[in-house]
Amino acid sequence: MTTYGTIPTSSSSATTDLEYISRAKERIRSGLGTRRPWKVLLNHRALRLPPNASDALSRIRTNLAYFRMNYAIIVLAILFLSLLWHPISLIVLVAMMALWLFLYFLRDEPLVVLRRTIDDGVVLVVLSVLTIVLLLLTKATWNIVGAVLIGAAIVLLHAALRKTDDLFLDEEEVTAFAAEAGTSSYAATG
Repeated sequence: MTTYGTIPTSSSSATTDLEYISRAKERIRSGLGTRRPWKVLLNHRALRLPPNASDALSRIRTNLAYFRMNYAIIVLAILFLSLLWHPISLIVLVAMMALWLFLYFLRDEPLVVLRRTIDDGVVLVVLSVLTIVLLLLTKATWNIVGAVLIGAAIVLLHAALRKTDDLFLDEEEVTAFAAEAGTSSYAATG
């Protein structure tokens, strides 16, 4: 049977590139899908002082689990804004974020270097150390430390003040966050 006159639909390299891009988009969307609406986060009617320290800790745990992605965006935005006056540090941060995306977050297959498979834990440690070292070499150390501390203070203050009685966590979210935080028991009441 001849195939004269047939038009190929796509080349194999173009198809694999498009598949990789669509998988990357899907992973980013699913990661950002855990972000809660900003309207819920910034609801001023839900802000109240906690009656005691244990209630404050309970609120912090629940809010950190519920608004995890929002809080990460807030800290990263504060870090980004603090580096506007240090363009070299900003370029390094953006480059390292790209490395993190491609080498850690968006990979489907294990990383292979010189015919050896590299474990995800090794990739995590190497990227973390590389990010810290490169940012410290840009001589914006106190700026970076200050921005992260300010971001953490804002997040913890909001998490302690935000009532949790209108937040509903899935069992999977509670279990996943408790495992990440290293806690075995967790109450989602506030």
